[in-house]
Amino acid sequence: MIKLLAYPLTVLHFICFGIALVIFHAIQWFCFNVLGYKAHKISVIHLQFWTMRCLNILGTRFTFTNLHEINVNQPLIMVANHQSMYDIPPIMWYMRKHHPKFISKKELGKGIPSVSYNLRHGGSVLIDRNKPLQSIKAIEEFAQRIEKNNWAAVIFPEGTRSKTGKPRPFKTKGLITLFNNMPNAVVVPISINNSWKTLRYGKFPMGLGAHITFKVHKPLRVDEHEQNALVKQIEQTIIKDIYYDA
Repeated sequence: MIKLLAYPLTVLHFICFGIALVIFHAIQWFCFNVLGYKAHKISVIHLQFWTMRCLNILGTRFTFTNLHEINVNQPLIMVANHQSMYDIPPIMWYMRKHHPKFISKKELGKGIPSVSYNLRHGGSVLIDRNKPLQSIKAIEEFAQRIEKNNWAAVIFPEGTRSKTGKPRPFKTKGLITLFNNMPNAVVVPISINNSWKTLRYGKFPMGLGAHITFKVHKPLRVDEHEQNALVKQIEQTIIKDIYYDA
């Protein structure tokens, strides 16, 4: 019965989401080309708000807990597990004062209204997984840009999303590259739960009633830890608050 109800609600969600993407694509273009970075950032943040409202159609709820008072005048590295694309809007909305920017695969840089435009022009970095040396260079330049502007780099070290909520082992190269190029940064670990349930049936229909939770852990300074030990500490911190059926 619940899955049957998911069909019409998913269609309604897609219609509303599609309208939001098209409208905000035009708004983003105007803000970026006419008004500048600050206006573009505001337009992107409001897109995240409406993306979450579209998900409310499916009964999706969001809870961000344990938000620490984090100084905005410092670069951040936000590290989280990854369960679906719907991990991203709440991070961007709730952590908006830190200017979150993402490390994303190059395929997302085209074809998606609003999303692709922001990834290309909003300060994020697009990498080609088939060209590791080129990707590392791009991440180095990205990290230096984040450090210079006191923004936040967001990275999902699993490399791909977990379809069941079960965490995957962290890939360390991207994190170490960020550490090397952001020595003054503070790492903010985040544990995400239940985002995968929005796609429990696949892409269509979408899952109903997911309660997506984000737990922000105590920040850690990069310059106070040995790098490999810091990666392990971050991974253990995030994983201990992920709940899934073994």
